[in-house]
Amino acid sequence: MDVSFVYFDLDDTLLDHTHAEREALSDLRDRYLEIFGTLSVEELQEQYHAINAPLWRRYADGEIDKTTVQGQRFERLLDAVGASHANPALVGRYYMQRYAEHWQFIPGAREAFETIADRRPVGVMTNGFAEVQAQKLDTFPVLQEQADAVVVCEEAGTLKPDPKAFVHATEKANVDPDNVLYVGDSYRSDVKGAQNAGWRVAWFAPEGTNGHSPNEQGFVFEDWETLTNRFQGSAR
Repeated sequence: MDVSFVYFDLDDTLLDHTHAEREALSDLRDRYLEIFGTLSVEELQEQYHAINAPLWRRYADGEIDKTTVQGQRFERLLDAVGASHANPALVGRYYMQRYAEHWQFIPGAREAFETIADRRPVGVMTNGFAEVQAQKLDTFPVLQEQADAVVVCEEAGTLKPDPKAFVHATEKANVDPDNVLYVGDSYRSDVKGAQNAGWRVAWFAPEGTNGHSPNEQGFVFEDWETLTNRFQGSAR
């Protein structure tokens, strides 16, 4: 591919956040059966998403801070299941401990990342809480070892899809915006955010695109081999 730099999103792109979240919620259910025992893991995850996703969106838009997200998501979850008497801080802390135990690469992602890193300068750009993302990068050191730039957006002071986050990442890559390819899974944060910054986009959409599509400078892929094949034969 005719690009000078490739940034990768972290959660649900390189690392399987959805798997880790589900397993952590399963552990949480087992730990607090008296609270969550009437829900299946699938129902608990659906309930958690319904609460967490709007909070995260408001956080990304600068409407609330991360302390509000961290506190309210489990407070609201406990209220929703009729357990407002329980301690949301303890429940949230246990969830985060279990979440970290279930981190893993999405199948094929590590191999693709390393293959592309042999052919182009690469970086990681992520929206997650800084302390959690630092722990993930420490857990999977190949990401920092191979990366020419790591952008944890919270540390940069603005989150995707804010254009300022992409301007900062472009400066760290030291290339022109139209020479950057962003590999990510979120249509709003990754696809729209990167396109608005003048980047090219490789949209990782294994579950489909829900009717959306990137612009003419982007493309959709469902498996990592498809992305890797676009770089075969090209040198760093």
